[in-house]
Amino acid sequence: MKQISMLAAAVLVAGAAVLPLQKGLAQMNVEQNTVTQPSASHPYVGMWVTADDYIRHNLLPNGRYDEARGNRESAYQGRYEIGGNHIDYWDDTGFTADGTFIDGVLHHAGMILYRKK
Repeated sequence: MKQISMLAAAVLVAGAAVLPLQKGLAQMNVEQNTVTQPSASHPYVGMWVTADDYIRHNLLPNGRYDEARGNRESAYQGRYEIGGNHIDYWDDTGFTADGTFIDGVLHHAGMILYRKK
């Protein structure tokens, strides 16, 4: 029983030594992956559409988006975050997706969306 107690104490001490290191690594990763909170002047805020105008993503300045499909306005809604040229979407129903802005074009879930002029 004494050996088990000593082993348990050793594990606790070792775990305590590891926790600050893990916390430091987590903080470092957060700092490297900067996420931009959108504003009205952010270059990606606004309407993005497919070439046939069937799918329309309105990236709102409050970090929300509203997606229309064909005649169905507000087909999907949720929040988004932009980090560099990458965008992550979280639909209100729980669906997640992402995309990348390349040379002024949004590549998202196999679709190509262009900035509405």
